[in-house]
Amino acid sequence: MRRYAAIATGLALSLASSAGAQQPQDARRATVVAHVGDKSITVGELEDRMAQVPPYQLASFGDTPAKRGRKFLDQVMVPDLLCALGARDRHVDTRLPTSYLLDHARADAAVRGIKKSVTPAARLPAQDVKQYYDENKSRYDSPERYNLWRILTASRAEALTVLAAARKDPALTTWNSLARDHSLDKATAMRGGNLGFVTLDGTSNEAGLHVDPAIVSAATRVKDGEFVSEIVSEGPNFAVIWRRGTVGASHRPLSDVEAQIRDTLFKQRSDAEAKRVTDDARSRLLRDFNPALLDMIDVSLGDAQIIPRKRPGQVPPATSTQSP
Repeated sequence: MRRYAAIATGLALSLASSAGAQQPQDARRATVVAHVGDKSITVGELEDRMAQVPPYQLASFGDTPAKRGRKFLDQVMVPDLLCALGARDRHVDTRLPTSYLLDHARADAAVRGIKKSVTPAARLPAQDVKQYYDENKSRYDSPERYNLWRILTASRAEALTVLAAARKDPALTTWNSLARDHSLDKATAMRGGNLGFVTLDGTSNEAGLHVDPAIVSAATRVKDGEFVSEIVSEGPNFAVIWRRGTVGASHRPLSDVEAQIRDTLFKQRSDAEAKRVTDDARSRLLRDFNPALLDMIDVSLGDAQIIPRKRPGQVPPATSTQSP
């Protein structure tokens, strides 16, 4: 305790001396205000740490800069450093989960450092933003799209029967039942033959689905909610079409999406730089990489305990038969 009091007294004297002296900025920041074990705390470290604290929270440490500095050092930095030294003496940093958390913190710090090395989004050249916009026009210009539901039948007569039944009872439940019972397209039959939102060229927002443009063309001749009056040939089969809705064409000018593009470019370049640094470190540092050995590891989902698997010829460890 006497040593701790001496540290606090030395802090007060050091802060007063630093405040009154007219030293160069780097010399002032290098001034040591406290020694804790084999570590020291400088004015610069204190200022940098205090700068990370929100102003409203920092105000609770005192009503003057000198008071705030003394109290922050006494109540935050010295205790933190004492705990860190105690953990080091106990080798806490080499044991799980602390060692993992330290590695994760260092990795996060490395990623933040990489991001700082990349040009910030707000300062990216305007020509880079314009180039990205021009190369990705389809993201910002969307043609009119039609939500089409289609029942595909084997014969025109069957298609006419389906269309008549749908017109007689234009309820969604009736249509879904007709799709399940009659549609040859089993990929869409269980969802009412929903083809998604389709453009004139047959492109659908449903992944992997392309629609015959003749179906879309026929649907443009009716209004939303109406059935196409004629049966449309689709290869050797026949389609009954229900136009369910429409999404109008849209155009987003560069001015509307500039901020979004800047963020996208910044993320892409940050990720690319992080990959470059990681790949370089991997090529230089990774060795004795034997992922096949992981087959011997089994992780229980119950308690996440790592249990080595028995290898061929391995004698299982002896277990106690005594009751606990």
